[in-house]
Amino acid sequence: MAVKTLERPPAAPEPEASPRPYRSRWIWAWVFTGALFMAGVLLVLIGYLGVGVAGGEIDWHELLTEASWNPVDSVFGGLAMIYGSAVVCLVALALAVPVGWAAAIALSEYLPPRLARPLRMSVELLAAVPSIVYGLIGILVVRPVIASLADVPGGDSLLAAGIVLAVMITPTIVAVSVDALSAVPDRYREAAFSLGLTRREVVRSAVLPLARSGMRAGVLLGLARALGEAIAVFLVVGRADGRLPSSLGGVLDSLVHPGQTLTTKLAGPEPVLAGTSGPYFASICGLGLVLLGLVAAATVWGSRGKTRSESVRRRGGHRQAARMRGELDRVVGSMRLAALLLPGVLLLGMLGILATRGSVAFNPAFWFSSAVGAAGGGVSGQIVGTLLLVVTTGLISLPLGFGAGILLGVHASKRAARVLQTVTVVVGGTPTILLGLAGFVILCTAMGWGRSWLAGAIVLVPVVVPVVALTTAGRVRSMPTETTESALSLGLTRAQYIRSVVVPYTWPATITGLLLGLARAAGETAPLIFTATVFFGAPALPGGIVASPVQSLPTHIFTLSQDSGDPQAVAQAWGSAMVLVLITAVLLCVAVALRNRFEGERWTT
Repeated sequence: MAVKTLERPPAAPEPEASPRPYRSRWIWAWVFTGALFMAGVLLVLIGYLGVGVAGGEIDWHELLTEASWNPVDSVFGGLAMIYGSAVVCLVALALAVPVGWAAAIALSEYLPPRLARPLRMSVELLAAVPSIVYGLIGILVVRPVIASLADVPGGDSLLAAGIVLAVMITPTIVAVSVDALSAVPDRYREAAFSLGLTRREVVRSAVLPLARSGMRAGVLLGLARALGEAIAVFLVVGRADGRLPSSLGGVLDSLVHPGQTLTTKLAGPEPVLAGTSGPYFASICGLGLVLLGLVAAATVWGSRGKTRSESVRRRGGHRQAARMRGELDRVVGSMRLAALLLPGVLLLGMLGILATRGSVAFNPAFWFSSAVGAAGGGVSGQIVGTLLLVVTTGLISLPLGFGAGILLGVHASKRAARVLQTVTVVVGGTPTILLGLAGFVILCTAMGWGRSWLAGAIVLVPVVVPVVALTTAGRVRSMPTETTESALSLGLTRAQYIRSVVVPYTWPATITGLLLGLARAAGETAPLIFTATVFFGAPALPGGIVASPVQSLPTHIFTLSQDSGDPQAVAQAWGSAMVLVLITAVLLCVAVALRNRFEGERWTT
């Protein structure tokens, strides 16, 4: 009988070790480059304004307390401009924040995705409308309404400027707030509903606490845009110096009369007339420093408000009576859905005005022919120049803003994050006319570029980067804690965690921020006038960088709108505005398609 011997089974092959993610050290260079860019822009601006202030004697007490502004008698008081800036921003925020937040909650929490998706795209289309178009509509619609209601000749007033700004910033607040709300995981809602809470209570107790930072970022972006906007306000505010009320009744009366703001003073001809030194130019630069200080103060105030609201939330709120829960839920839901109707009405009204006034844009020859004379021909050269500026600005801004936003949301400590966010909002709220003047001195004069398309794109980059950074940071902060803990428990380094988890999670919000920033940049006029564009005679495509200006639609519209007595010029301006809106809408559709692809199931099913 044969005896079988036991044989050792062959050793199983060792499983191949799964490849570890790359170390991704380049992440730190990327995100710190974005943050350093923000600090660098602020230092350049402060340096430019500081040199201007040091170039002449300036009486700070007179600048901050005197209402009169008369360069002929060397009287430089900026109090009336500070008052005008504060009033138009308060009017804009008072109108835009309640409507914007209510519409965002209705869009995200009350409507099904199939209906919410097209409405959300409509809101983003409103946010993408360039500011020069809002200025034109303010001239056509808002000024006549103020003139008829308040018996003010022409309708130029602080109230008209506040209404135009409110219409401009409401879509921004809605778009950014919807991103913050959509980032809250559905399991928090499901857990709250399982406890028997109504929809209003779920929103209040489970959704808003996680989305609050992103929604507040939307308000800060709106405030920054309101403080820094120049051209749209320039067209409707009246630009009357020295108007300051002396009583409470005078405050209300001043709303319906012409006024002046810091941005409209800086966007006017005086920065050029003041020269490059002396008390006149020093006072102009002093106004720029005051504006930067106001933006910083608003940012710090917003951060303090967050601390107080969180302390109130920790103490607990008032519990509603059980018999009132259903009724209150229906009332609040109806109000939020009603607020959503306003952006839709605005969009339809705006498209109706553009379609009727800008009918020349429906002629293909208008798109593909060059301008002839002052107000004839087409806008092909302006279209090419605008696309060149927008695309170049987007390519430079996207990596810088994305890196700064990730650093702001992930790596920075609480104190460093607050400082970096303050710097970001200050840069975002900087009046673009200051960017244009600084770019003219540094790029066009000191570097010898002259008027150049690349100088114009570089000047527009600080307009876009803060928007991308703040929306990205808001998205990062709304990331569930367990996602971060799970990623780090797998042994990923911080750099690997950012590359593998944070970047894919924040990409949709970054696209939204890029869209909003480019929409604002596409409508900028004042900085391009000094650095990049001419009204007529430039080739469609520049042949180099030095002394290579282009034409653009915003500056074309602004120049034509100044000649309101010429019907051909006015028709050309509205046609150019229609072309600019359609181009922006196409860019928006592409951005939304990319965003929906990366955002996940919540918006794609």
